[in-house]
Amino acid sequence: MKERLAAILAAHMGKIFGALLGLLVGWIFIAYGILKGLFVLLCVVLGLYFGAALDSPERSDRFLGRFLR
Repeated sequence: MKERLAAILAAHMGKIFGALLGLLVGWIFIAYGILKGLFVLLCVVLGLYFGAALDSPERSDRFLGRFLR
């Protein structure tokens, strides 16, 4: 039973992630309004970008070097 559920989840992980992301975005728009929701999403995307830059060894040296000159 667990193996079958794990196989189904693995096969549809993108759909599950997309549905949860859509649910979150919809909730943000309803709770805060369109403009505030877009601002929150922009902050999340920028945070994701900077976090990914810091995770990458070669990019983090260049990224931190810009600010620590």
